[in-house]
Amino acid sequence: MIFPSFMSVDNSSSRVRLSLDVSSKVNDQLEALAEDEGTSKSDIMRKAIALVMVALQAKHKGQKLGTLDKDGHVLSEIIGL
Repeated sequence: MIFPSFMSVDNSSSRVRLSLDVSSKVNDQLEALAEDEGTSKSDIMRKAIALVMVALQAKHKGQKLGTLDKDGHVLSEIIGL
C-alpha cells in the first residue's frame, strides 16, 4: 500500500488546531513524556503519529516493528499496530 502525501508527518509552519479528548491517565502520560523529553505534548503526539505510520508502512510490506539491542538482536516485537 502506498501512503498518500497527506499521511506524511509535516513539521512545516502551517498548523491546524486539533481538540482531543483523552482520559486523565493518558494526559498524565503525555505530560510525563513531554517533560522527560523537554518538549510539548503536541510534539509527543506528532512523534507518536510518525511511529504509527512507520509501523503501518512496515506491516503493509510484510515487515515487523521491534526493538533491538546494541548488537542488533531482537529484544521485542511490537504487535497490535
